[in-house]
Amino acid sequence: MLEQDSRDGSIKMEFDFDAVNEEDSPFPEVRASVSNIDDPEMPAMTLRMWLIGLVLCMIASAMNLFFNFRQPAPSVSPLTLLLVCYPIGKFFAFVLPITTYRLPRYLGGYEFSLNPGPWNIKEHVLVYVMANVAISAPYAINAIVVTQLNYGVQVDYWFSVLLVLATQLTGFGLAGMCRRFLVWPASMVWPQNLVTCTLLNTLHAEDDEEPGSITRYRYFLLVLGGAFFFFFIPGYLFSALSVFSWMCWILPDNIPVNQLFGVDSGLGMTIVTFDWTQISWIGSPLMYPWWAEAHIFFGFVIFFWIVTPILYYTNTWDLAYFPLNDSNPYDRYGNVYNVSAVLDASNRFNLTAYENYSPLYLPATYAVTYMLAFALSTCVLVHTILYHGRSLLNGMKKIRIEQDDIHAKLMRNYPEVPDWWYLVCFLSFFLLMVVVVEVWHTSVPVWALLLSVALPTLYVLPSGFIYAMTGQGITLNLLAQIIPGTLMAGDPVANMIFKAYSVQTLSEATSFVQDLKLGHYIKVPPRATFLVQFVGTLLASFIQIGVKQWMFNNIPDICTPHQPSLLTCPHNEVYYTASAVWGIIGPTRQFGKGTLYYPELYAIIVGTLLPVPFWLWQRRYPNSWVRFVSTPVVLNGVSYIPPAAGINYSAWFAVGFVFQYLIRKRNFAWWSKFNYVTSAALDSGTALSLIVIFFTLDFPKGGLHLNWWGNTVYTNTADWTRLPLKVIPPGGLPLD
Repeated sequence: MLEQDSRDGSIKMEFDFDAVNEEDSPFPEVRASVSNIDDPEMPAMTLRMWLIGLVLCMIASAMNLFFNFRQPAPSVSPLTLLLVCYPIGKFFAFVLPITTYRLPRYLGGYEFSLNPGPWNIKEHVLVYVMANVAISAPYAINAIVVTQLNYGVQVDYWFSVLLVLATQLTGFGLAGMCRRFLVWPASMVWPQNLVTCTLLNTLHAEDDEEPGSITRYRYFLLVLGGAFFFFFIPGYLFSALSVFSWMCWILPDNIPVNQLFGVDSGLGMTIVTFDWTQISWIGSPLMYPWWAEAHIFFGFVIFFWIVTPILYYTNTWDLAYFPLNDSNPYDRYGNVYNVSAVLDASNRFNLTAYENYSPLYLPATYAVTYMLAFALSTCVLVHTILYHGRSLLNGMKKIRIEQDDIHAKLMRNYPEVPDWWYLVCFLSFFLLMVVVVEVWHTSVPVWALLLSVALPTLYVLPSGFIYAMTGQGITLNLLAQIIPGTLMAGDPVANMIFKAYSVQTLSEATSFVQDLKLGHYIKVPPRATFLVQFVGTLLASFIQIGVKQWMFNNIPDICTPHQPSLLTCPHNEVYYTASAVWGIIGPTRQFGKGTLYYPELYAIIVGTLLPVPFWLWQRRYPNSWVRFVSTPVVLNGVSYIPPAAGINYSAWFAVGFVFQYLIRKRNFAWWSKFNYVTSAALDSGTALSLIVIFFTLDFPKGGLHLNWWGNTVYTNTADWTRLPLKVIPPGGLPLD
């Protein structure tokens, strides 16, 4: 039972630690990746951890912000920093003095050491946690740049910093209040963390090599090296092995063949690619549990190998006049939609120009994705109530949701972070957001902010449940555009700020929860995780906005199509288009009654009803296979299309079938020891190879490119040029 410790406000539990030595997680995936022992005396919050973590995170966050404006661009991933900081930590442990220092009594008399012992796994994971939440380019940077460049509204440094802080750290407070639902229960596995745990344990806790076998660390280095050198083939020397659309090479002008079997813009029915970045585009297939992979691929087959071709080849909604798979909207002339053509001189919506120009048309996969998003918006809420309602009620009553596993029991040795710490963060940064929109007169009313933060608050648990069990989260992009587009029509800046706050709060909340679970697995004191997450995100926000200000003040022609260093701001262009479509043209003209896509709204009703029969059936027949069905996973798993292509799902599933089903079933011992090590090594080796190729071959002096058949054959196909099935009639599609 939970006991409230009145002395420090933390949650304490009675437990006999001597009785847990032989316990382990009930889930084989967790047993294969996570250690079931702990050393409570192992130092975590060391000075060298702070120094290494903050320096690496500040450098990586600045680099990622810079590359965010470039196309093409690499990124420094948290996994890369995890590998980089390991030899640095070992070096610090070797050279720093082991002397213990004591502060004067008037400063508290605390003792500390620059070198408290060997570089350990808890210090290492805290550096990774700091990187995971801090180094990515903040989503709100898109709203800042588009407001400044496209809508001519000048914003200063402090507006930018405070907006980024509010969008980043409101989710931090929200995450902490979800711990009893998403972190402490053993069933909340969080598959991404298993790969990280395996890599950390491989580096820090390797056992001795047995005769006739190989250690996980040596195996990791071999696979990492192999992945590093192999990626030079599909990534540079023979790129056709990445875009391996061999049927399209044989029939380059056959549009249906290119659309169905293509790799770049097709549905990927060829299944084969030799590029790990293509295979793992939606996540490593060695990470997802098999049941989730089966759900996701089933949804992909139903909606994109069956429903999408039916809609496209019957020319439903005039889909056949546009590319089958594309992330751009089109006009009635078959060109990418020119948003500026429907704006007046003050960037406001011009109805007359819109009526004379064109409605907005969606490619087939885009239209199906919106339909699935409408269904998912209600399906996930109904599913959560039906399947997790009792757990939610018990958690709110502070009743234990499920039996503690060994990891939860071991974590009782550390004081928990009180809920009120997180509640204060949530309220403080929401109020900071209110200050931002009011002081800088952004035209976003406070009631809209309340609605904006209500969306992630409503969806954080449904999204968290799905993310924790399948490795895929839910995005609020659609709702966060439609709601302000309807309530604040004609105001694109307000639409962008609403969207940035809502989407980023949910995204950051799930990211923070994921790292809380990682700390739970590695047995890091929760208060150490709290401080590392908060400080890393806080400092990175100041650094990244500073880099942005410097770039826009010193780099000529930034965000223009022909910028010499390719700083063309591709993400901001997409964000601008979305802000104009939803904030200016508005959802009513796109999905309202009488419009071309109005029937898609019926998906909202379908989504509400979809989980009910499966829930009733498993209640009636609890041992039936139906109990494994999760309708939100089927709908949400395919949400990466577009911009993902079919090959990113078909090849992903094929590799997942081999590792997560065949090998796991036939050689569980090998799978337990090496599966997640293989995933970490392939990810790490490919990421390092990608960065080396970019900085040594692609970036210097405009790049060094090999012009031969193996790097050009796929560019001469209808798959690459994204040709539509039908030709637009002269004068364009008729206006209704």
